[in-house]
Amino acid sequence: MRNKFAVVLLAGVAVAALVAAGVDGISGAHHHALPTARAPQPTARASAVANPAQSLKGEIVGIDPGHNGRNITDPAFMNNQVWNGREWEDCDTTGAVSDDGYTEALFNFRVAGYLRADLIRAGAKVVMTRTTNNGIGPCVNTRANIINNGHANVGVDIHADGAPASGRGFAILEPVADGPNDQVIASSARLAADVRAAMLAGTTMPVSNYDGKNGFQPRADLAGLNLTRVPKILIEVGNMKNATDIALLTSPAFQRQVARALLAAITKFLAR
Repeated sequence: MRNKFAVVLLAGVAVAALVAAGVDGISGAHHHALPTARAPQPTARASAVANPAQSLKGEIVGIDPGHNGRNITDPAFMNNQVWNGREWEDCDTTGAVSDDGYTEALFNFRVAGYLRADLIRAGAKVVMTRTTNNGIGPCVNTRANIINNGHANVGVDIHADGAPASGRGFAILEPVADGPNDQVIASSARLAADVRAAMLAGTTMPVSNYDGKNGFQPRADLAGLNLTRVPKILIEVGNMKNATDIALLTSPAFQRQVARALLAAITKFLAR
């Protein structure tokens, strides 16, 4: 996504080299099934948010695709208690599932894969908490630490909700100051505003009609937000129990829209 043919070739080679060298931070998951980054395409710097070229070169972005595909197979591990910064909570859960069996874990993973590819094309280094949907864990506190220890400039936790069928829309969960995250509360709020604006501009999913207010919901009970030392939000992209929402959530085209919206929000946030 750069200027001139020669620069495009160089950028494509650079991205391929970075991926081959394993620049992404990885949790130690077993299988790699994320989309491969395509070669950058020419663009003007003025259109960086929509088509960001190397606009994120030098930046590090953390992505946490919530849950994992085989969490359901090991309830004993899921029930292990971990400290979330305020209290003890389960290591993780299986995540939500639609009435016809489509799992939140898979949705989260696919959006994360599209976002990762977009970020790499934009020049960013990406720290993933998992690189497979065929594993178990890691626990929620470990996910926070992976992003923290990866020295990310910003982080996004990707989820979908499992609420009563009447509820629909996306909600952005924000950290509440509790010590470890004190220094990133204001910056996380700015990121939340950027994500909300990008979701409304770039997708057809409305703001939640049941979770939070105007699409924002402070949460003090989640390790990923309580323990973060980088600006971070958790987005519930939609309700897997709502017929209208699930039709979008299972659509690859919509999943790509969400990834592009998150890319736009991250780019805007980091440009400040």
